Amino acid sequence: MASNLDEQLNLYLMDAHAIELQALEQVKRARKIAGDPEIAAAFSEHVRETERHRLYVDDRLLVRGFKPGAPDKDVSAKVTGVGMAMFARFQPDTPGKLVAHAFAYEHMELAAYELLGLLAERAGDSATVETTRMIATEEAAMAGRLAAGFDRAVEASLQALDPDDMDKQLGKYLADAHAIEAQAESLLRRAPEMAGAEELSTVFEEHLEETRHHTELVESCLGSRQESPSAIKDAALRLGALNLGMFLGSQQDTPAKLAGFAYAFEHLEIAAYELLERVARRVGDPGTVGAVTEILPQERAAAERIRGLFDEALQASLEQAATI
Repeated sequence: MASNLDEQLNLYLMDAHAIELQALEQVKRARKIAGDPEIAAAFSEHVRETERHRLYVDDRLLVRGFKPGAPDKDVSAKVTGVGMAMFARFQPDTPGKLVAHAFAYEHMELAAYELLGLLAERAGDSATVETTRMIATEEAAMAGRLAAGFDRAVEASLQALDPDDMDKQLGKYLADAHAIEAQAESLLRRAPEMAGAEELSTVFEEHLEETRHHTELVESCLGSRQESPSAIKDAALRLGALNLGMFLGSQQDTPAKLAGFAYAFEHLEIAAYELLERVARRVGDPGTVGAVTEILPQERAAAERIRGLFDEALQASLEQAATI
């Protein structure tokens, strides 16, 4: 357990180092399987940025007297980075899946650096505060490039399909959305008890009700097409959510990590629905377009509410770690 703010800040910097190693593995592979030259170029540019970010974090650790990265975290990060890219590669619509996952990961990095910056301010480390701001600016720019590539990602995913296959693909996108909502519900059921801050707990409770409604909307869209959710995907994602809940519950700074992950997960949902809407428009399914039009603003609002409570989540984490 960290005994003071400086030690806690070192732990957060080591986490950032591990995150950048994972990001580097992802973007190096992503540029090779992007399926579109502009999307590949965005990933190539971000390889250089990510390498620079890692050096910035290394520098802050060295100045503070720590060797960059904990070996166990770094190895785990590299393996997970490879795994996420391989998962995307074996999906039938790789560019869409890849962009959605990368978009969410950029927001996980944004959350990590916002929390790190808030902690550095409390510790009086102005150099680390400035470093987090520089890195966060570039992470936000990359997220923007990915969002601007949603249209191209869908085009790359569907360009080889005939109309009948495209209609089937819409069913797969809906099944994916249902599986993601299943994971969201599993996480949100546990999140209030781990939130550590009353306002954050309330956000999770309220969004749980919205998530259940989103699931109903997606099921209605599937039903109108005489299709059903993917039980295998739903079960796998629910298991993943439960395992993640166990991991978060074992951390010394659960509220902050939970808030950061929840913020990133909202952006996975946002990306999934952005892609789903584009596919539905191409197929000509107004019911699905209407459902997405209702869901997306609520996912965006939930993300911003969570982001607005990062400071409260950090405070709760510090109290758990007995650093103040």
